Amino acid sequence: MMHLTLRQLKVFESVARHLSFSRAAEELFLSQPAVSMQIRQLENNVELPLFEQLGKKIYLTDAGRELYHYSKAISQQLTDMELALDELKGLERGKLHIAVVSTAKYFAPHLLARFCQRYRGITVNLNVSNRETVLKQLSDNLVDLAIMGQPPDGLDIRTESFMENPLVVIAPPHHPLCGSRRIPVGQLGRETFLVREPGSGTRSAMERFFAAHRISLNRGMETDTSEAIKQAVQAGMGLGIVSLHTAELELETGRLRMLDVQDFPIMRQWHVAHRRNKRLSSVAQAFRAFLLEEAPTLMRQASDMGQLPPAAP
Repeated sequence: MMHLTLRQLKVFESVARHLSFSRAAEELFLSQPAVSMQIRQLENNVELPLFEQLGKKIYLTDAGRELYHYSKAISQQLTDMELALDELKGLERGKLHIAVVSTAKYFAPHLLARFCQRYRGITVNLNVSNRETVLKQLSDNLVDLAIMGQPPDGLDIRTESFMENPLVVIAPPHHPLCGSRRIPVGQLGRETFLVREPGSGTRSAMERFFAAHRISLNRGMETDTSEAIKQAVQAGMGLGIVSLHTAELELETGRLRMLDVQDFPIMRQWHVAHRRNKRLSSVAQAFRAFLLEEAPTLMRQASDMGQLPPAAP
């Protein structure tokens, strides 16, 4: 009889999903040697190798693929059990697992704080990642809800918009266009723009805007974070198009300026997403309703109090 532990199966499931010991260790907040030890113990218990290494990559063996199938089912059952127990606790001591795209990290903690003030017994697990990682976490059923800008295509995910997400043009304070009013859109074709990575919702919206106005986009530096965009704009490397919510501190302190360009801001929406057939806990349902019903008002109040950037022009 095999003596497997839930901890071993949890570690194995993470390594098998990522095909990486280091990424599994990061996800589980363990050291890589600890992950390797759990896998070795599991292999000793089943008396079969679960992974094989070719070069620098690892792959599942036939036994590993078989065990991965069952470990996913066991993991889902444990999640369902935890959810059922949380239902009995109601909103007194439940848990909320939420992922947000990196651009949303500038306002999501504010909304979570207000929600937690209302339901003080709940525990929140917040993960901030790029859009691709957030979509994978949703697909792998690792989170209850996700906040993102551009809804995904072709995935069995339900999304609902809850708040406007204006994209604005930012420039360093010394830029010649600062202070100009109603700048023609065509003027942007003469500027260099710092852009997000391919697949970013902000970049997709930016490219669609330029294509619709038949303007050639002159790309400068490409990066995967809004922070890098803002720093590069401050350094005079070019202009940027970012969510207004990301530029709170820089606009307030004058380190960045928002240009008054015709047809801007590009108005997008923030969405809350979850797997279509996922059974949401009482806490997840309450937070989803909170976003849909109260987020815009709370963000306007925060903006009026100077806690967030001003409303888009």
